[in-house]
Amino acid sequence: MNSMTKRAFSTCAAPIVLATLCGPSAAWAMPLLGGDLASFTVLGASTVTNVPTSVIDGNVGVWSSGGANAVTGFLSAPGVAVSDPQLSGGLVHAGTTSGTPNAMQAQAELSTAITNLGSLGPGTLLAADLAGLTLAPGVYTVAAGTSNLSGTLTLDGQGNANAAWVFQMPSTLITSPNSVVSLINTGSGAGIFWNVGSSATLDTNTTFLGNILALASITLNTAATDLCGRMLADTGAVTLDQNTLSSTCAEPLTGTDGLSGGLDVITTAAGTTKVVFLPYAPLGGTGGGTVTEPAMAVLLGLGLAGLGLSRRR
Repeated sequence: MNSMTKRAFSTCAAPIVLATLCGPSAAWAMPLLGGDLASFTVLGASTVTNVPTSVIDGNVGVWSSGGANAVTGFLSAPGVAVSDPQLSGGLVHAGTTSGTPNAMQAQAELSTAITNLGSLGPGTLLAADLAGLTLAPGVYTVAAGTSNLSGTLTLDGQGNANAAWVFQMPSTLITSPNSVVSLINTGSGAGIFWNVGSSATLDTNTTFLGNILALASITLNTAATDLCGRMLADTGAVTLDQNTLSSTCAEPLTGTDGLSGGLDVITTAAGTTKVVFLPYAPLGGTGGGTVTEPAMAVLLGLGLAGLGLSRRR
């Protein structure tokens, strides 16, 4: 199912369907990075600065009173989405407040996504430097350090096409030159999220994967790459220097939507929300999926039983 659409049963045409799907236990499931936010490969709050020539697949945006002046190194115009030769499959959105997508709405969605990731808690505590580790899917808190990655980190999905990793970074995310994030044994429903409490810096020639959601700023030094993910800064700037970035991804990660899967945000009719991991899906399947609330499943079964009874009558 398209990750940009509401993952919910919302059709209430017949009384039984109404009772089943629109009752007090109904729940809606949305991807963590939904709406306008998912379309941006780069999103800044104050400025986006680029040393040409970067190669970016997807949209670049900034929501700032500076409008076009808040974006340098790209073609831009105040409040207008414009094409740029450094971008494929996207536009520069400088201070856009209307249309789809628009940078203002994406910034609001980013703040919500950061809060939702924080609600998952600390998970497993790790030392500052992730180099040399092989990690299964899950939630991890990484200690602060002068480098959080000085070599290669391997993320092993263990055959789950919906594998997801959440890295809670209470302070900064810093990589050393030539460091690598490697992903194995997962599929099209996978997700990697770096929830950074202040700022992130990817040093020269870093080969990174996943979505960085930074409360403050993001800096990519010369030739750092993220070939499947996003650079999303909530309150600060994004600074680029001849980088290669993509939220579309190439083989073997095509179809992962920038590694934004593996998690859903469940919202009940009462307005409460929680973040859940998607169920296990074996490799070779379609990946993706939707989490169904237990009460919702019970009501669905009752509704179908009632429908069968009414037909017999």
